Amino acid sequence: MRVVIIGGSGHVGTYLAPRLVEAGYEVIAISRGQREPYQPHAAWRAVQHVTLDRAAEEAASSFGPRVRALQPDVVIDMICFRLESARHLVEALHGHVQHFLHCGTIWVHGPSVVAPTTEEQPRRPFGDYGVQKAAIEAYLLDQARRCGFPATVLHPGHIVGPGWRPVNPAGNFNPQVFARLARGEAVALPNLGMETVHHVHADDVAQSFMQALAHWSTAIGQSFHVVSPAALTLRGYAEATAAWFGQTAELRFLPWEDWRATVSEEEARATWDHIAHSPNCSIAKAERLLDYRPRYSSLQAVYEALAWLIEHGVVDVGSTAVSS
Repeated sequence: MRVVIIGGSGHVGTYLAPRLVEAGYEVIAISRGQREPYQPHAAWRAVQHVTLDRAAEEAASSFGPRVRALQPDVVIDMICFRLESARHLVEALHGHVQHFLHCGTIWVHGPSVVAPTTEEQPRRPFGDYGVQKAAIEAYLLDQARRCGFPATVLHPGHIVGPGWRPVNPAGNFNPQVFARLARGEAVALPNLGMETVHHVHADDVAQSFMQALAHWSTAIGQSFHVVSPAALTLRGYAEATAAWFGQTAELRFLPWEDWRATVSEEEARATWDHIAHSPNCSIAKAERLLDYRPRYSSLQAVYEALAWLIEHGVVDVGSTAVSS
């Protein structure tokens, strides 16, 4: 069976492509050809690479036909962010594929109302990213249920893995937050530090795609959260991070307007986006229908990513060492 992954060398594709090869699939990875996977794996030698610039091809109305020309049985779209992109691809592939899997986001939900949030909760997205992703989800599920297009939508949380910076305990991507906690220095958190973030290891996201393929009959026409078993409060996350280095977290809590004045505008925007959503998502549906079983807790996933950042000099923890 031939699988085409659009965005095959990204965070999730790094783990998904080798899983597919090892499961016996013929794998074609479409990308712009500008980066290597985050982690090496011998299975990549069996992957066929196709270089395409999606934006340019879509502008010429040729992207969907070029994907169709690869004669895939399955298409996995990791990098669709606009409704018109989804429409273009579905129109080209309708009647030509057995399964179409779209990588969504838990940002389709907007702010949490009931925790943990289930897939059945009404969508109240905000921000262009969440609004577009919610529109794509609605379109794909409608196409599946009314027109027979074999679509499944998988919604990851904050994807974590070795090779890139995870969302930190302040809700942004500044790696120095980890360094200060490791060295026992004071760290300020917004409000009371009780807002939540919900990570997931990239390999667990890859697992969810494999499980959706394996459970085709129950996956089509459905969306699923694929996150770790439990979200983290910012405060609990900070305390756990400090404890990895034998420290007690020295935390200060500031009202939002006071806190934002202590960081860059970029960091403030990222933190606001995370705390305004405060995701806390249920995986019960994915467990029940896909047999999704994440290997990593949120903290385990972050621990692995942080160890990589320390090893590669991105995070300077001084004389302290991360505990094993």
